[in-house]
Amino acid sequence: MVSLGRKFLAELLGTFLLVFFGAGAVVITLMLVHGTINPNQFYVGITMADWLGINVVFGIAIAIGIYAFGKVSGAHFNPAVTIALWAIGKFPTKNVAPYIFAQLIGATIASLLFALCLGHVAVSLNLGATVPFYGVGYFQAIIVEAVGTFLLMTAVMAVVNNKAKPEFAGLMIGLSITASLTLISNITGGSINPARTFGPYLANTILGGGNFWYYFPIYIIGPIAGALVAAFVYNYVAGGISE
Repeated sequence: MVSLGRKFLAELLGTFLLVFFGAGAVVITLMLVHGTINPNQFYVGITMADWLGINVVFGIAIAIGIYAFGKVSGAHFNPAVTIALWAIGKFPTKNVAPYIFAQLIGATIASLLFALCLGHVAVSLNLGATVPFYGVGYFQAIIVEAVGTFLLMTAVMAVVNNKAKPEFAGLMIGLSITASLTLISNITGGSINPARTFGPYLANTILGGGNFWYYFPIYIIGPIAGALVAAFVYNYVAGGISE
């Protein structure tokens, strides 16, 4: 029996890896492209090849987290995944708040540590924070995040439903994140995870970086809605979750 404390730490560490390496890759790419950048400039000059490189890092980080901590906590690393699994009865109510708290802490520590590594330049690039790009409306961004998360949650459901072999779980979910983010990153910044957005936002607030909290509901509503729809649709189409 794995204690809640160990599960909490596993979720914290997995989310830490995701944000430190994934959001960190965004900052490094921006440094390579521009050196420094105006925090209010949404068009950042990143090409599709750049986005693919960044999102491969996200995929690899999540895959490693799943293989490392999946047997401990289930490797959610995402509040939207936790909430969706709870909604279909596959996750206990008592663990929802601790899991989400761990994920938010892990993401924040990752952003603060990354800022410590690079100093002012990382903060000037807003620690890889996600924001909708120029011309993308609020509602549009919510839809894009929801659809992007739908793909991720479909992969998660396939694993939970034992339609994918356990040894392929990390690869499958990692690839789903890479595919989803590569498509949507130049629209919404590419989150599909409230914790991934929360960490850089809070660290920016603490360290005097950009203030993007106005956009935060996008990265709560979209991912949670997409994950919920995917969970219920998959549950129906697949004929129920196997026990």
